[in-house]
Amino acid sequence: MDRVKNILFDLDGTLTDPAEGITNSLMHAQRRLGRPVSPREQLYVFIGPPLIETFMSEWGLSHAESEQALVYYREYFTARGIFENDPYPGIEAFLAQLKAAGFRLFVATSKPEPLSLRILEHFGLMPYFEGLAGSTMDEKRTKKGEVIAYALKTFQLDPAETIMVGDRKHDVEGARENGLPCVGVLYGYGSREELAAAGAAALAEDLSALASLLKS
Repeated sequence: MDRVKNILFDLDGTLTDPAEGITNSLMHAQRRLGRPVSPREQLYVFIGPPLIETFMSEWGLSHAESEQALVYYREYFTARGIFENDPYPGIEAFLAQLKAAGFRLFVATSKPEPLSLRILEHFGLMPYFEGLAGSTMDEKRTKKGEVIAYALKTFQLDPAETIMVGDRKHDVEGARENGLPCVGVLYGYGSREELAAAGAAALAEDLSALASLLKS
């Protein structure tokens, strides 16, 4: 990864494992909508992509119904689900290692910025990052390509010196839209097949492999 100076990290499925909180919030939304409650594993598809789009594609809701589902989702998420979440083992030491090596680190997530900031501060991870780029609470700038473009502009990053790290195809596709390579991590919620098909520049099984790739 010659010339890489700046690293954009996805949040959900890359820095932290949010499965419990996200799926509990989705189950709450299903109950409020009067829908059958799905098995937890069937809801993992929601981890990473923009929620409105996924409500429409996975549950067959209209845009207006999806907006209502999001309201119900956030009833639980903002009160409890936000911290039903765990940093991946070793992530803090990994970030410290990259920062000590001279990389500039940023977060680029489709999750709203205020919620992302609460999570990163709660787990003591925000000091490792120079900045956070996310969506807005009113669901603007949710597509990953938009988030990455916003990060590049806001933090004045040269695309030729920047790389994305994420666990879903949306990270890979959003990076490509902005002229960036993306390393896909396999410990998150996207499969090897999904990330390879999307065109990930490389795949990392774990944080050790990811560190080696980024510093190569």
